[in-house]
Amino acid sequence: MAGHPSNSVAQRSVDPASLTRLLPAEELLGAAVLIERLGLWKRASGTAERPRVMLNMLSTLDGRATIAGRSGPISNRADRELFHALRASVDGVLVGAGTVRTERYGRIIPNPLARELRLTRGLSEEPLACIVSGRLALGEDIPLLAEPQARVVMLTSSEASLPAARAQIDYIRSVLEGRLDLGGGLRELRERFAVQSLLCEGGPHLCRQLLAEGLADELFLSLAPKLAGGEPSSGEALRILAGAELDPPVGLELMSVLESESALFLRYGISAPERVSRETTASSSLAR
Repeated sequence: MAGHPSNSVAQRSVDPASLTRLLPAEELLGAAVLIERLGLWKRASGTAERPRVMLNMLSTLDGRATIAGRSGPISNRADRELFHALRASVDGVLVGAGTVRTERYGRIIPNPLARELRLTRGLSEEPLACIVSGRLALGEDIPLLAEPQARVVMLTSSEASLPAARAQIDYIRSVLEGRLDLGGGLRELRERFAVQSLLCEGGPHLCRQLLAEGLADELFLSLAPKLAGGEPSSGEALRILAGAELDPPVGLELMSVLESESALFLRYGISAPERVSRETTASSSLAR
């Protein structure tokens, strides 16, 4: 028909986007095998100044990081296995004090077989528990602090100390212009504690600041097949990032996609554009 190109002409004139079929799966992998395949046991060198930082986030399809204030209702079995496998492969686990309080953090590697595996790989029995708290606001009733085998490093701008606990507690007091200097804290983690690989488990303000300051290298994002709704301003409806808008947005490069029970497990490399090293809005609300 005049004025209407044939299908073949239309196809030749348009450069279609490339799509890759992810399902059906060609291979089934357990979390332990996956960590091996991804090469996470290899000692990542990070930058010359700081550890290699991996963010581990969990979200509903509409961006909720918690339901009723907790991440548990979003997770599934595969996510939990991957969560523990990632922990087992790193030198340190970085987390904000608010997340420690809400999730009631206990021993980082509760499974004795996982601790034994770490020893065979030349790692310490457990990763350092690295807790970010600008004001050192952490109650004495946190299970992690009652673990005599736990090694805890507090990254804080406070000159105070926590009450005596069964856990071994050290302090990094990295302060710049009266606020916690997160980049300086990461450098000290590498220099003093030989932390080469660091897994950040949140919360949303801490993850945002790491991204804003160019301090994150990879993102593991678990997408749960759930829609939860809710207002981001509500404390019960946290998103995976909180705080001021990232300007410019942080670019990501997809590295792998896995699926289990309709949940997706995405691994991204994180671009590191030049960014302002200190952001007042982020620092003022970070991990109290």
